[in-house]
Amino acid sequence: MDDPNQLKPKKYSLSSYLQFIIPSIIGILVLMVPFNYQGDTTIVVALLASKLTSATQNILPGIVLTFITITGIATLIYKLFKPSIIEDNEFLKGIFNVSIFWVITRIVGMILGFLVYFKIGPEWIYSDATGGLILYDLILTLFTMFLFAGFLLPFLTDFGLLEFVGSLLTPVMRPVFTLPGRSSIDCIASWVGDGTIGVTLTNRQYEQGYYTAREASVIATTFSAVSITFSLVVLGQVDLMHMFGIYYLTIILCGVIAALILPKIPPLSRKKDIYYTENSMDTGEDIPEGFTTREWGTKLAIEKAKKTGNPKDFVINGTKIVFDMWLGVLPAIMAFGTIALIIAETTPVFEWLGMPFIPLLKLLNVPYATEAAQTMVVGFADMFLPSVIGASIPSEMTRFIVATLSVTQLVYLSEAGAVILGARIPVNLKDLFFIFIERTLVTLPIIVLVAHLIF
Repeated sequence: MDDPNQLKPKKYSLSSYLQFIIPSIIGILVLMVPFNYQGDTTIVVALLASKLTSATQNILPGIVLTFITITGIATLIYKLFKPSIIEDNEFLKGIFNVSIFWVITRIVGMILGFLVYFKIGPEWIYSDATGGLILYDLILTLFTMFLFAGFLLPFLTDFGLLEFVGSLLTPVMRPVFTLPGRSSIDCIASWVGDGTIGVTLTNRQYEQGYYTAREASVIATTFSAVSITFSLVVLGQVDLMHMFGIYYLTIILCGVIAALILPKIPPLSRKKDIYYTENSMDTGEDIPEGFTTREWGTKLAIEKAKKTGNPKDFVINGTKIVFDMWLGVLPAIMAFGTIALIIAETTPVFEWLGMPFIPLLKLLNVPYATEAAQTMVVGFADMFLPSVIGASIPSEMTRFIVATLSVTQLVYLSEAGAVILGARIPVNLKDLFFIFIERTLVTLPIIVLVAHLIF
């Protein structure tokens, strides 16, 4: 290994620069750059996923159910018998060797998958507002999204972009957010692309030893935000599309303030700075004497790109990422997403949980406080539910507050939350709920203040 004290900046060949730059630009273009397609704002990976979903929608639910079933049965078999075919395979063992809680979760996900697919039992299990929404809408999109993301994410992670950007932004990210500079890519990928892409990227970096448990937990629940595209959908639902500018600026303001506060309080503050792997990876934050941040970032990026030239390894690693997400995450989404939506649709639980917000909303002088309170906690089940419920509230100010808050709350169970729970990131269901409530309490006063200024 090079001695940092003896390193000096050096010039690289054009081919070395291109080996880093071209794949990185491809990654940025397909995963991070939004564009307009037939009147909708999207990104390349989301467009590819939607096209494949549309083309295979007749057979895709059955394929998804097959993967969920394989996970449930294989996990149970491994837990009971530990067959050598799984025990001796590091990749398979990593997927199926889980705690009792996750064994139960996967079995529940498998059972719910069968009930929804074959429409067995009461309608509230498989209706279009509960299990049907999860299996036939959300999971189908995520299934194809994971397929493309698995092979396209390495363009962001394996060719030096994270090293280069990380070196440049460490002076900002470390002192302000106590996070590596490379985590800024996770944030950007989420905000302009897709939140699940951000979580997947964070999980992969955590598994590889670039993030500690604390860093991965903070990034996934604080920086893996909601895409601009989905924010537009939420705002359109409450009929305030003309206010997108101030709406999204408010979301960014709230996101930054929450990112400053939440990592400093439990449960995130209690996460340990330990790595998933035995040996942590050097994130290149210690810049040797004689280097500028740009020179050091360039050196790290080019050296990383040189190590990633084998197409066979590229395909193998991409395939592993895809199957890891398909087998490990889909059952969790089926279980948590369906149960959360059933509770939201068929019980008053979320209304009860929202009742303590009535006096707070009245204190903040929010019109229709009682109606708005019903939307405060229901977003934990699904981010779209608050805007659906809030769309009928007569006050534009209150609808603005509901729509903005539902996006800043972030960790909803029907998608991003379930992806986090299904990943290796050490955040459990209780953590997610507390983080959700904390984000609500931190961002609500800011949103209300902005609303009072503009209405």
